[in-house]
Amino acid sequence: SLELCRSLSLSLSLSLSLSLHLSLSLSPDVLQRAVLESRVREVEAENRQIRLRLSQSLGTAAQPQEGNYGNQQWGASADTGPEDVENTAEEKNNHTECPRAPSVQKCELIHVACVCAGHNASRDVVTLVKSILFHRRNPLHFHFITDTVAHRILSTLFQSWMVPSVQVSFYDADELKSEVSWIPNKHYSGIYGLMKLTLTKALPSNLSKVIVLDTDITFATDIAELWGIFQKFTDKQVIGLVENQSDWYLGNLWKNHKPWPALGRGFNTGVILLYLERLRRLRWEQMWRLTAERELMSMLSTSLADQDIFNAFIKQNPVLVHQLPCFWNVQLSDHTRSEQCYTEVSDLKVIHWNSPKKLRVKNKHVEFFRNLYLTFLEYDGNLLRRELFGCPSQATPESIRLQTSLEDLDEDDQCYDFRRERITVHRVHLYFLQYEYTPTEDDVTLVAQLSMDRLQMLEAICKHWEGPISLALYMSDAEAQQFLRYAQASEVLKNRKNVGYHVVYKEGQFYPVNLVRNVALRNANTPYVFLADVDFLPMYGLYDYLRRAVVQLDMAHTKKALVVPAFETLRYRLSFPKSKAELLSMLDMGTLYTFRYHVWTKGHAPTNYAKWRTATTPYKVEWESDFEPYVVVRRDCPEYDQRFVGFGWNKVSHIMELDAQEYDLMVLPNAFMIHMPHAPSFDISKFRSSPSYRNCLGTLKDEFHQDLSRKYGSSALKYLTAQRNI
Repeated sequence: SLELCRSLSLSLSLSLSLSLHLSLSLSPDVLQRAVLESRVREVEAENRQIRLRLSQSLGTAAQPQEGNYGNQQWGASADTGPEDVENTAEEKNNHTECPRAPSVQKCELIHVACVCAGHNASRDVVTLVKSILFHRRNPLHFHFITDTVAHRILSTLFQSWMVPSVQVSFYDADELKSEVSWIPNKHYSGIYGLMKLTLTKALPSNLSKVIVLDTDITFATDIAELWGIFQKFTDKQVIGLVENQSDWYLGNLWKNHKPWPALGRGFNTGVILLYLERLRRLRWEQMWRLTAERELMSMLSTSLADQDIFNAFIKQNPVLVHQLPCFWNVQLSDHTRSEQCYTEVSDLKVIHWNSPKKLRVKNKHVEFFRNLYLTFLEYDGNLLRRELFGCPSQATPESIRLQTSLEDLDEDDQCYDFRRERITVHRVHLYFLQYEYTPTEDDVTLVAQLSMDRLQMLEAICKHWEGPISLALYMSDAEAQQFLRYAQASEVLKNRKNVGYHVVYKEGQFYPVNLVRNVALRNANTPYVFLADVDFLPMYGLYDYLRRAVVQLDMAHTKKALVVPAFETLRYRLSFPKSKAELLSMLDMGTLYTFRYHVWTKGHAPTNYAKWRTATTPYKVEWESDFEPYVVVRRDCPEYDQRFVGFGWNKVSHIMELDAQEYDLMVLPNAFMIHMPHAPSFDISKFRSSPSYRNCLGTLKDEFHQDLSRKYGSSALKYLTAQRNI
C-alpha cells in the first residue's frame, strides 16, 4: 500500500509536470491542444487505476476523530465533517491512509483575500502568490485591501504579469480605517493588522466565502484543498482556523502575562476560512465590535491585533468555529509546537512565518522551510503564465491586443525576434524598496536603467547626486533578490529613501533598453527629469545646479532640452574633478576625453566642446544626425521608442523625436558628467559580431523614419535626408 501511495503521488506529479512542460515549451503550430489534453487524460486514467488498486489493498480505513477545541491531537490528519456519516459502505471502503482532500469542481473559482500595505508587504505578497500559482489547478480571484503604495505596486505587477485565469480586485484601506482606528493596538502590523475584521463590509456583498491569508504565508500544496474544507462546515460554522501553536493565550510565558481571552490555546488568524454569507446574517460587524469594546475595558489594547478579537469572539461563540488540522498553518514563531504538525515533508500544507524575525526564527527544520521559501522567492514568475487545461480564461483587452500583434508577425521575417521583443509584456515591480519623497516645483529626478553587471555603480552615483533618482533594473527574479540583499547591506543605499527602484523582469533574448528606460521615466515624480545612463557619474553639485537652471531658463513654459556635456576616462580609479577648471586641466593632460571621441565622435560632436570650454551662459546647438546627448527635460517629454532593443539607436531616436517636437537643445556651460570604464555589454558584442543584427537595426531605423514622417509631416523629412547622406 505504501508503494501504491508513492505511485499515486508520482503519477500526479508527472501529470502536473507534463501539463506545465507542454504548456510552456510547445506552440500550437507544433502540437495541437487536443493532443495535449489527450495525454493528460491518459495520465488521469492511470491515476484512477492506481487509486482503485490502492483501495482494494487497504480495505476500510479508520475514520479520524474531530479534536476538541484547544485539545486537538497534533499531527497530519484528514479533515472530516458531518456528511462523512452519510457515506455509503462502498465509499467507506475507499478510505485510505493517503490524505483525501474534499472535492472542488474543476473550474470552480477560488477567492483569496489579503491585507497589504507598504513596500515590504508588497514584496511578501509576490512570494505568497507565486507559491499559490505554482500548485493551483483552479481559477483564482485575489482580493487585496491596500494602501496607496501597495495598490500602485500590485496593480502594475498583475497587469504586466498577465496570468491566465487570475482576477484581481483592490479595496482602499483608507476607507476602512475608521472601522478599526478606535482600537489601540501594540502589534507591529499597526492599523492594517486589524483590517481583516472589516472583510464582510469591504468585500462584495455577493461574495459568499473567501480564504484570508497573511502576507507571510507560503503554500506547499494546491489551495483548492483548503477551499474544499468549506464543504466540511456544519450549518452553524462560519469561520475556519488552526489552533495557535504557541503558549501565548495560556498566559504562562512570563510573570504577570495577561493575554486576551481565548478557547484553550486560542487560534491563529494567519489562515482563515470566512463564510461571509453566514457572517453577514449573524451581524458580524456588530458582534466583533461589542466583543472588542467589552474586552478593551480591562485589556486597554490588543497585543496581536485582529487575532485577539477573533479569539475573544470565539470563546463566547465556540459553535461557530471549524477547527482546521494544524498543517494548514504551520507557525514558525519562536517556542511553538509546530514540529508536531508534520512527520513527513508531504504533510506540509501551509508555512506561516509569523515572527518578526521571519527567516531567522528558531526551529529544528528552519533550513528546510527557508529553502522552500527561497525557492518561490527566486522562482521565475514567467513560468507561472500558464493556461489551466479545460478552464478557458476570459480574454482581457490587453491579452487580445497581444494575441493580435503576435498573429500579425511574420515568422519568416529575418527580424522576427526584434519585432517579437517589441510587443513582449514584461512583468514590472515598481518601488521594490521603500520610497519616500515629496518633490518641489523645480525638482529634478535622475532617470537611468541598469542590469546586474552595473550594480556596483549605484553607491557612487548616490554619493554624487543627492536628489531623487528613478532607476529601472532589468533582472531575473533571483537577481532581484541579490540586489535586495546588496541594497539592504549597503550603508549608502539603505539610508536613501528618495531612490525609486523599479524591477523589470527578464524575458526574451534581447535587452529591452528603451522599455526599461520608459519604466524609470514614467515613475519619476518630479516636474523635470535628467535622462542619464548608470555608468556616468554627475559632477558634484549637479543636482542643485540643474534646479537653478530649470528656473532660469523658464523650462516650465518653454520646450527646452538642457544638454549636460559628457566626458570619459579610461582609468578605473579617477580623482574626480571638483570644478570645470579642474576638468579642463585633466582634458588637456589626457586624463579625460570628450565622450566617445575615439570611436563615435558624431554622437556628441554637436555639443561643441570647443565653445563649451569658454562658455559662461547656456548656448543653443542644432540637431545633427546620430546626436545622442544626455538631457534635462520636463517629465512630460516623449517616451523612448521601444522597437530599439539591445545596442544601437536607442538614445539617438529619442533625441530625434525631441527635435521633431521643436525642443531647443541648450548646452549648460558649467555642468558635466563623466563616463566610467567597464567591460563591453553583451549587446554591443552581438552588434559588432552579427551582420544580421546590424541589418535588422538598419531596417528598424528605416521604419522609425517612416513613422516619424507620418507623425510630424514634411518637417521630419530632414532626418531621412540626413541619414542617407551619411
